[in-house]
Amino acid sequence: MATTSLRGRPPRRRRSLYTGERRLAAAMITPTLALMAVVAAYPIGYAIWLSLHQYSRTTAGASRWVGFENYTAALFGDTSGFAAAAGIASGDFWSAFLHTVVFAVISVSAELTLGLVMALIMHQAFKGRGLLRATILVPYAVLTIVSAIVWQTVTAPDSGFVPQVLSAFGLPGADRVRLASTPDAMAVVIIADIWKTAPFMALMLLAGLQVIPGDLYEAARVDGATKWQQFRRITLPLLRPAIAVALIFRTLDALRVFDLPWVLTGGQYGTSTLSTEAYSTFSGDQLIGSGAALSVITFVVVMAVSLIYIRFVGGNLRDATSENT
Repeated sequence: MATTSLRGRPPRRRRSLYTGERRLAAAMITPTLALMAVVAAYPIGYAIWLSLHQYSRTTAGASRWVGFENYTAALFGDTSGFAAAAGIASGDFWSAFLHTVVFAVISVSAELTLGLVMALIMHQAFKGRGLLRATILVPYAVLTIVSAIVWQTVTAPDSGFVPQVLSAFGLPGADRVRLASTPDAMAVVIIADIWKTAPFMALMLLAGLQVIPGDLYEAARVDGATKWQQFRRITLPLLRPAIAVALIFRTLDALRVFDLPWVLTGGQYGTSTLSTEAYSTFSGDQLIGSGAALSVITFVVVMAVSLIYIRFVGGNLRDATSENT
């Protein structure tokens, strides 16, 4: 009996300790949740309320309930009632959606590849490594607006760096206004984003490389493994958590892109995104209800992608972490 009572005490103590930890955790996160409710929940709720109303600055602030009419105008091209005057054709939304997807897929894929290469280089031990790391990270420290202005100058007709190089080698297109051409404008936006954000990806992956034990590489070299085999069998598997986190951050950021295409092209010439479309409707057309509807749709798209990432990429991250431990 004494043995039974002794055996029964540790579980009770563990349960008591677990309950105390949960209470402490709840007490610690409650202020944060309250702050998030004020900072995030209220603006989101107010945006949803606006999106369900006919509200425009051109109507002197008059507002009336229209339900989901603003959403149907954006998604299905409904031409009834206020939606017809809203000026949001379904083609505009779906074009912006397609441009956003193309931008996110190409830029994030290129940034992951280039960032991995830069991280592998910066991880090597050589003289001047600190200077190289600082130099590579400079574009990420530049403000996005400044970066956009730089690329406007680089691609400017005749006087820009790109036209001058084309002229020097006798190649066509030196006088082409790239930011006013449908295929070229998106290419410039993507390249500018890669130039600025690839260092962020490299920094995230470099942090992952630095926690990989060096003993694993020593053992692999002793066993006769080549550099490529070490990369495939050691580096990539152990780098999966860092890659997953970097992909989550960059994909969600790319889906919300606004400043770079807006400064470079004003969202024109095939560079409109969900954010630029919402802003131009909200600010340019003075259609607050319709712009709010587009903002809510953008929010829903980003949230859906977030849940997909958490479900699949996050699951792989947990599996990789458990394998490493």
